Amino acid sequence: MNADTLHSLIGHELPLASRGDSAAYSRIVGACQNSVTAIALAMVRDVHASEDIAQEAFLSAWQNIRKLHNPASFLPWLRQITRNLARDHLRGRGRQPREVEDADLAIELAADPGPNAMERLLEAERTQVAAELISALPDESREVLLLYYREGQSSQQVAALLGLSDAAVRKRLSRARGAVREELLERFAVFARASAPSVGFTTMVASALGVLAPPSIATAAVAGSAAGSGLAGKLGLGASSASGGVAGGGLMAMLERLHAPLAGNGEALAHGAQLGLQLGGVVGGIVGGVVGTYATGRVLLRHARDAQERRRVYRLLLVMTALAALVCFGLLAVLAITTGWLAPLTFALLSIGAMTWQLLRWIPREIDPMIERTRRETGYDLRRTRTYRWMLSTEAIVWSSVFLLATIVWVLHHEGRFG
Repeated sequence: MNADTLHSLIGHELPLASRGDSAAYSRIVGACQNSVTAIALAMVRDVHASEDIAQEAFLSAWQNIRKLHNPASFLPWLRQITRNLARDHLRGRGRQPREVEDADLAIELAADPGPNAMERLLEAERTQVAAELISALPDESREVLLLYYREGQSSQQVAALLGLSDAAVRKRLSRARGAVREELLERFAVFARASAPSVGFTTMVASALGVLAPPSIATAAVAGSAAGSGLAGKLGLGASSASGGVAGGGLMAMLERLHAPLAGNGEALAHGAQLGLQLGGVVGGIVGGVVGTYATGRVLLRHARDAQERRRVYRLLLVMTALAALVCFGLLAVLAITTGWLAPLTFALLSIGAMTWQLLRWIPREIDPMIERTRRETGYDLRRTRTYRWMLSTEAIVWSSVFLLATIVWVLHHEGRFG
């Protein structure tokens, strides 16, 4: 894959991946796995450790991909993640000297000279040879040479993958050729090609993506459910409805981890399960809102005198619950199809503003006549009770709007949409 094709692939697939498309991210992994493993291998000089580090780098990038808004920044960002993880590995390995590892292996081989121990010994020897080959090269040339032989000896492709100029790559190649013997360079070329990750590497990373889903899936479910429950909860117990939303989203985030094995059983099945889990979180929020709405309905129905007034209360509850569900799914859709903060925050502000205005104008017009009649006939004024203040007062409506907006802003911040 040449440099232009690589940048085109990342530019096309990264927005899809940032919205939770694991198949799109897997295609990015396949295109970048040579460079990421080469960077790690040049630092740690251990093939298996380099692949473990590369997998961790790809998964870390997947979990934080919402924080990246510019596709052109992806490769530098991924390279930095890989180098940081490799440094952490070297620091950890520094606490356990190589001599100790070799001594442990020798003891194991003496105690059990079976095939497994022998295979480990051979593998340790191959690892030692690889480390010696890499160590023989100049520090600045290791990444370049590994990629040069893995990428069909194209200096331009190496330059694109490592963020260097073609001239810089050629200079490092020249210095490496002048610093080591030709015979050693030929051995290194064979080693570089043989140690390149296979298709199985991409498959292993792809199988882990469902377990380590990007925050957008779980937090979008929480945001959508909070929207539905919070707006519905303006007619009910705000605390219970909001907790229903968060509980629904949290439950779906847990179930999402359990559905990870589906990732290997067909892309369509995995995407279908993932969508079902997201919608389940929203439903959890709406159910929480409905519970609060039902509690408020019970209070209002006590003041309804006839069938007509009862129908008015039922209509009010039905309309508000339907509107809450509409806003809930609308917010989830905006989160799913956009990046950045402007679109979801604008949608949330418009929705909250419209709903709050309607609640402050429509609710009094519908229920005040019933409450006032009860006050005149019995002396009982619902508007002076704690129940009314917590459920239907202007203060309750305003504060529930503030709580809802704060929840959505938190979600946007958690996803890194503010940059």
